Amino acid sequence: MSPALRCSNLTRRFAGVTAVNGASLEVESGTLLALLGPSGCGKTTLLRLIAGLDRPHAGTIEVDGRVVESAAMHVPPERREVGLVFQEYALFPHLSVEDNVAFGLSRGPNQAGRVEEMLGQVGLEGLGTRMPHELSGGQQQRVALARALAPGPRLIMLDEPFSNLDPALREGVRREVRRVLRGANATAIIVTHDQEEAMSLADEVAVMMDGRILQQVAPTELYRRPASRQVAEFVGDINVINGRAIGRAVVCDLGTISLLDDLYGPADVLIRPEALQLTEDQGGQAIQVGRSFYGHDQKINLRFDSGLRLSSRVGPTFVFRPGTRVRVQLSGDVLAFPSSGE
Repeated sequence: MSPALRCSNLTRRFAGVTAVNGASLEVESGTLLALLGPSGCGKTTLLRLIAGLDRPHAGTIEVDGRVVESAAMHVPPERREVGLVFQEYALFPHLSVEDNVAFGLSRGPNQAGRVEEMLGQVGLEGLGTRMPHELSGGQQQRVALARALAPGPRLIMLDEPFSNLDPALREGVRREVRRVLRGANATAIIVTHDQEEAMSLADEVAVMMDGRILQQVAPTELYRRPASRQVAEFVGDINVINGRAIGRAVVCDLGTISLLDDLYGPADVLIRPEALQLTEDQGGQAIQVGRSFYGHDQKINLRFDSGLRLSSRVGPTFVFRPGTRVRVQLSGDVLAFPSSGE
């Protein structure tokens, strides 16, 4: 069975700048995929190529096994069965909510019923006669989502869908969007630069940098087994220590530590802050020198006797006292990559 979407070696250049550089991506039917990357990495360009709003210089795109883009083929956007929710929602301000949702549907006796069904699915029953300016930002987004889902697309794509929302609303709206997409059994790509958003919302995360897809896996796998130091640093806080790998172990300032994979030679040792457990101990190897408190947890800055500086993430009840000596124990996975020489 073909995936809902397959992109192979897509490349797109603008005035000599390569925005998408040999990117390949597969999305299985019913999957919510987050396309995660920093601003300017090519995420939106890739979405436009998939939607047919732009053409690649090289590569192919298949939707449900049907080639919609290649050197010899270009299926126009309206025939790709791909829905798109823009960052600004792009609602028609002069049309009511129900008319916005109906816009992409064929006229006929079933149109009103489909509009009513979609408004119910996104939790906007009874608001069909409202105008877009009478709705909150979260409600406008749900109208845009209903409009994109109404024709029954094979794939729906959302470009930075939560960036215009107040931070206090984002988590609730994310849950609502996920519920709607799940209820519709939709295959979706959600473009974001927000790591927390991607990890909490998606079944899979594809990390994009410099126009390339560097890794595509489940969120837990991405966090625990990033493919490179670059990916590891992008998807969460990380401590980096110089070390020397000797197969399935690495020797560094924290001692000899087991590794998940074989490696030999100079290495960058990567340790998540939450993997460093702290106990107050006058014979410990580090001193507390700083703290950042976030309410649900806190990050403790440490200075080791060797001069090494690391950070540990601990719970909110950990008592921080500058200058207190602590024992540092490692609990969790450790990754190492060939040294970058930094």
